[in-house]
Amino acid sequence: MKPNVIVALLVGLVLGFVGGRAFTGSPTTNAAGNKPTAAAAANAPRPNARPVDPTVFKVPIDGSPVKGNADALVTLVEFSDYQCPFCSRANATVEQLQKDYGSKLRVVMKQNPLSFHPRAKPAALAALAAGEQGKYWEYHEILFANSKALEDADLEKYASQLGLDITRWKADMASPKLSAIVDRDQALAGKLGANGTPAFFINGRFLSGAQPIANFKTLIDEELGKAEALTRSGTPASQVYAAIMAKGVESAPSKAAQQPEAPAQAYRKVDVPDDAPSFGPKDAKVTIVEWSDFECPFCSRVGPTLKQIKETYAKDVRVVFRHQPLSFHPNAKGAAEASMAAHEQGKFWEYHDKLFANQRALDRASLEKYAQELGLNMNQFKAALDSGKFRAKVEADSAAGAAVGANGTPTFFVNGREFVGAQPFDNFKKIIEEEKARAEKLLASGTKQGDLYAKLIEEGVKSNGSAPQAQAPAEPPVQNIEVGNAPARGPKNAPVTIVAFSDFECPFCSRVVPTLKQIEDEYKGKVRVAFKHQPLPFHANAKPAAMAAMAAHEQGKFWEYHDKLFANQRALDRASLEKYAQELGLNMNQFKAALDSNKYDAQVTADMSEASRVGVNGTPTFFINGRSLVGAQPAEAFKRVIDEELKKKGTVAADQK
Repeated sequence: MKPNVIVALLVGLVLGFVGGRAFTGSPTTNAAGNKPTAAAAANAPRPNARPVDPTVFKVPIDGSPVKGNADALVTLVEFSDYQCPFCSRANATVEQLQKDYGSKLRVVMKQNPLSFHPRAKPAALAALAAGEQGKYWEYHEILFANSKALEDADLEKYASQLGLDITRWKADMASPKLSAIVDRDQALAGKLGANGTPAFFINGRFLSGAQPIANFKTLIDEELGKAEALTRSGTPASQVYAAIMAKGVESAPSKAAQQPEAPAQAYRKVDVPDDAPSFGPKDAKVTIVEWSDFECPFCSRVGPTLKQIKETYAKDVRVVFRHQPLSFHPNAKGAAEASMAAHEQGKFWEYHDKLFANQRALDRASLEKYAQELGLNMNQFKAALDSGKFRAKVEADSAAGAAVGANGTPTFFVNGREFVGAQPFDNFKKIIEEEKARAEKLLASGTKQGDLYAKLIEEGVKSNGSAPQAQAPAEPPVQNIEVGNAPARGPKNAPVTIVAFSDFECPFCSRVVPTLKQIEDEYKGKVRVAFKHQPLPFHANAKPAAMAAMAAHEQGKFWEYHDKLFANQRALDRASLEKYAQELGLNMNQFKAALDSNKYDAQVTADMSEASRVGVNGTPTFFINGRSLVGAQPAEAFKRVIDEELKKKGTVAADQK
């Protein structure tokens, strides 16, 4: 999906967005000035939070791992996935909540291993098998501490570390009983509308995502007050949860009932190259052009939907495949070229299916193995890969995708009409039927079948001006963010200050670096840019890189080092961090000492706490004079806010000079 959409979905799809209530108090300040302390920042409720849905869902807890007092007045049920990076982040929050609320909070764990995390279900079964020997929670903690090491050998090693009976543990893991528990939990998650992880139900009220701890506390405090009222009226503490559940609803409303129909997307002029892989009639009433990436989990998820489209609309729909290998998927480009080598031998779609069925094995040896399994001429196939024969084709597709706005995957254009994401068949069906009717109307008015696609595109683009527009969402409140001792460049008295919360291992953060440089050049003297750290927990080298950047800052070379880190995101190990410092002529003894002593750990942690306080869930997130702008957005998005801020201050905007 588009970069800003992806950030919202590593945060939204996969996170679910906001909860909690607006904050009216003041965070505790420290002795050094008026900045919140790290602890206060971590616990300060989000000023832009909105109330959580008051709906109470019936969430049964029988047969699930439980930690906490049976008389606890608040029960937190978590649906989680051991391979989900956001779940591991949320686990630390849940542990802190248990410390803060003690006997008042009980935690229940449900398993929801997502389909695109291949090791999540084995890990869930391993944890439940440990639970059969009374060690569920100990195993649970080990899994979240090692979420990148979940192979069979790893799981057995953790079981051994806990002193489990390995023979019994393996037998339990393989038992239908535990698999049925996982299936039961997943079905319940779907019924309750908790389709992503982590998802929480606090006394039955839904809170989605790895949110700041303050959002949890706001909801827990509300529910604690209600529960205490129940006990005062005579309900025993041990019966409070059952009493609340008795009045809960069984399931979430359908998506159609939850939200109004989205307005039609704009049409784009989308070309169909003659040599692009496709299925369906060339003169079909509806042409779907897909930009996709063989290493993208969302792209693989849409495969069954496309097959259903092929079966349902065999005579009316053509599907065209174009390549958009994303920069942070190292094997996607090679897989794209290999698929075109298979296409050359008439086996694109068969090869396409093999790639999506084996997304975690797309190295050269695997690509050759799949070709061999399909009976391709191996000399011809290998020669195509060795010569880079289809590299230009893949790059041309990628450029064409960027030109029409398909910067993320999967992105579809249905007769030129943009349609983003791995959406269900019914959503495709609706737009296909609309476009089919439009095509039939043109055919009835005399358009020739061979000219149909071009005419549909032409008419669609013309209609863009009259298409209904979505209402712009309300802008979040302005945040008060001090630059403090963060690295910054530009005049201290500049009328506009941009504070970036970023992660050196995040591909979207690197993508926005040229945009910021463009902004600094165009608004010279009017803009100051400050950098704050938000290393995400699933980027193993991001925090060490952040501390190394601060060690370079100590020697006056932050921005030069910043550029080296973003130019070498796949090489951020300790040796590489030292190499970049040496290339910049830093004092290596001083630099190494700073890293060895974790000198800048506190500052990086403080930045992360501040990010949590102001609602930063993904990277990059920017605050322009306190106004948030999320994602690797184009320069125009920055300019719009900057020009508005300059206008407020009576300064001439860049494009009015």
